[in-house]
Amino acid sequence: MKLLTVDDSSIVRKIIRTATRTLEMDLDEAQNGYEALEKLKDNNGQYDLIMLDCNMPGMSGLEVLREIKSNEKYAGIPIMMVTTESSTDTILEAIRMGAVHYMIKPFAIEELMKRILECLGRGEL
Repeated sequence: MKLLTVDDSSIVRKIIRTATRTLEMDLDEAQNGYEALEKLKDNNGQYDLIMLDCNMPGMSGLEVLREIKSNEKYAGIPIMMVTTESSTDTILEAIRMGAVHYMIKPFAIEELMKRILECLGRGEL
């Protein structure tokens, strides 16, 4: 399994890296939306899951979500929002736009691993 995490926080990326290593999955990392879209292009969209922060400089996570879901080549990749943004409006908008899961920071690493497996259709730990 190959995953992509998009977050401007190196600490959050490190936590996600630890979780994916424990699950024995490959992880690519992007610090912002522009870098994420480049990685998608460079890897021909070959990701099993994208974990996406909402609040990033330059291009917001919702803008990245919109770009991915509007591209036929990438639209089928499941996206889990992993963010501090907890407003009901933002959560509903992300789900309406095609996010399959929404996880609010901070979180326990065990909960993150559980959600990753759920998004991949692999049940629980």
